[in-house]
Order: sequence, then C-alpha cells, then structure tokens
Amino acid sequence: MYKIRIITLATAVATLLTACNDNKASFDASGSFEAEETIISSEATGTIKQFSIEEGQIVEAGQEIGYIDSLQLYLKKKQLEAQVTAILGKKPNIPVQLSALQEQLKTTEKERTRVANLVKGDAATPKQLDDINAQIEVLKKQIEAQQSTLSISSEGLSKDIVPLQVQVEQLNDQLAKCKIINPANGTVLAKYAEANEMTTTGKPLYKIADLSNIILRAYITSNQLTKVKLNQKVKVLTDNGKGGYKETEGTVTWINDKAEFTPKTIQTKDERANMVYAVKIKVKNDGSYRVGMYGEIKFQ
Repeated sequence: MYKIRIITLATAVATLLTACNDNKASFDASGSFEAEETIISSEATGTIKQFSIEEGQIVEAGQEIGYIDSLQLYLKKKQLEAQVTAILGKKPNIPVQLSALQEQLKTTEKERTRVANLVKGDAATPKQLDDINAQIEVLKKQIEAQQSTLSISSEGLSKDIVPLQVQVEQLNDQLAKCKIINPANGTVLAKYAEANEMTTTGKPLYKIADLSNIILRAYITSNQLTKVKLNQKVKVLTDNGKGGYKETEGTVTWINDKAEFTPKTIQTKDERANMVYAVKIKVKNDGSYRVGMYGEIKFQ
C-alpha cells in the first residue's frame, strides 16, 4: 500500500513537472503592456475656470478642454492698446501741416509769373522779380525744414509704440496659453486637477496615452538575442478569459542594448537567467488590451 502511494505521488509530480515544462515551452518571453504616456501641464498661473475631462475619456488633438482665469492679462492688454492709441494720436499730419506753406508757395509762384510779364513790358523792375524769386526759395527751404521736423517727430512716435506692441503680442501669447488645448489624440489616464483649483505654470493637469497602439514590454535572455531583430513580427498571446489564449501579431520596435536583473513578476524561457534584455513589441489595440495586462510572445 505504501509503495502504491509512493508511485502515485511520483506520477503526480512527474505530470506536474511535465505540465510546467510544457507551459514554459509555450512562450519565448513574457511581460506587461504599457503605453507611451504624456503628462499635460499648465502653461499659465491662475484659477482653473473650466476643466471638462474625465478619466477614461477619449480626447482629440486641438480639442479645448478648459481655460484658466485670464482677466488680469486681458485688462493689461487693453491698457497697452490704449497707450498705443494715445501715442498714435500725437503723430503729426504732415500733409495738413505743410498745406499752408505750400499754398503760400503756389501764390508766390503765380505772383512771380505776373511780375516777370510786367518786367518784359517795362512795367516792373528786375529787382521786384529778384525779390519774389528770393521769397520762393525761402518758402521752399521752410517747407523742407518743416517736413524734416515733422517726419522725425512721426518716426520717433512710431518707435515709441514698438515696445508696447511687443508687450501686446506677449500678452496675446499668454492669453492663448490660458486655454487648455489637448495636444494629441489619446485617452485620459489620470486627472490631477479640478475646476476652481489654483494652478501654476508647469503644474501637471492630466495624463493621456494613445491606446490605439499599445506596447508590450517583454524580457528575453542573452541566448535569445540572436533570434530577435527590429521590425520582426512576433505572436502576442494574452488570456482570453475562457481558459485559452487570444493571439495577435506584434512588431519589435526596440531592443535594449543593456542587460538588467530579471523583474520578479516576469517569467523567462530560462528560469536560471538572472540578467535579461527588455524589448518592446508594438501591438494594434482593438480595445481588449489594457495598461498593466500580462502578455507572452512567441518568435515566428
């Protein structure tokens, strides 16, 4: 009876070992799924007035999901615009201010023509014509000097508004950053802030990841390195919830060139190996894969 029990126990252990060996032989590497995560931070300081996203929500690139209080920035911008308007109002209207002298010049030129005709008829002296010519030259000099003075004044005022216009552009940029615009397509993984909370520049607001393509980080031994290369197609196996495996195809996108200690939660082809190499396999996600899910791969 005792011998029978020993034989039965030995048979059970052998069966278990065989099953374990079969299981170990059923995959070449294993790991867990992860995603390329992006943390979106605030670009402005102030109270969050609106923040309409929830964890698990799918957001699109360019989608406005909230904004930060920008009233003080807006008022500062209005003040600068008023200063620009005031300075521009001081710019001289050069044609208007020169119009009187130009009319006087036209009148004097007409008078010169009349006096020149009189001189030809001996009704006026040459000196009278010379005096009028001298007046015309003086008026031209006055117009030239006045135009130069007004131009310098106008250019000076134009230069005075340049720094103000730059400040307005800076405020426009800050006002744009008060809008919380989602930069890329993805799913909200975590939310770090709520509406009516105070935020500062650089403070994380939420985290997103594009889950349409997901990454399986698996670990291989040094003996398997020769079997793996970039862009290689591999089989990816995951539990289908029915005691079997769901199989799909993945592509090797990265192979670490440095070995690391085997993570405790990871099984390898050779359990004696305590140094492994990480690889990333890109898998198209049909919605059934989640971050942190366990997966196995087979080399094709």
